[in-house]
Amino acid sequence: MEDDELKLRTQRLLTDFLEHRARRRGTAPQQPSTPEATLMRSLAAHSWLGTPRSWSRRQRNRLEQMVDQVESLVPDGTDPNWLSVVALVSFAGALLERPPPGHSQARREWDATVDQDCQRLVTFLCSWLTEKHRTWMEAQGGWDGFCHNFMPAPPPRGRLLAPLLTSCLILIILICLWIKILVAKCLTNFHLPTCDQPSGFEM
Repeated sequence: MEDDELKLRTQRLLTDFLEHRARRRGTAPQQPSTPEATLMRSLAAHSWLGTPRSWSRRQRNRLEQMVDQVESLVPDGTDPNWLSVVALVSFAGALLERPPPGHSQARREWDATVDQDCQRLVTFLCSWLTEKHRTWMEAQGGWDGFCHNFMPAPPPRGRLLAPLLTSCLILIILICLWIKILVAKCLTNFHLPTCDQPSGFEM
């Protein structure tokens, strides 16, 4: 994998995700730019890594908090795994979220610092992944490996055939039942004579 490709995809993913989480009020969310960005948004929604409870604290020293989390989750001398990568990227996104109404001081600090801190976090995490842990990233197949790790593999063709035939059979049965009910209803509405009822015609 070429260095430029890995770094470019990593930077694009981080920028996509963190800018999405740091968007301002009234700004429509952008669609994910890559498959890994789509997957990261989905996985981050279920990340187990906590964030600071205090909104005032979230606004301060975002980069320091990020460094602390990285050192705590992936100590020096160890490699990450995809779950820890998702957790750390999710944590960075949580640090950049706009404070809710009622936190006026935190919102003023957020307005003043969020853009710069977003870029700082992108730069830090991109360097951490593509420089410090490049060997691990390449061994995992880069972001293609990330997608492959979390996306279920499509079943073989033979395994698709049986459910398809079963669905068709169920559909045919339902259509036959519907036709039978419709015919019976029509016969009832028109009061057609049956073999047990005289037709009213005498020889």
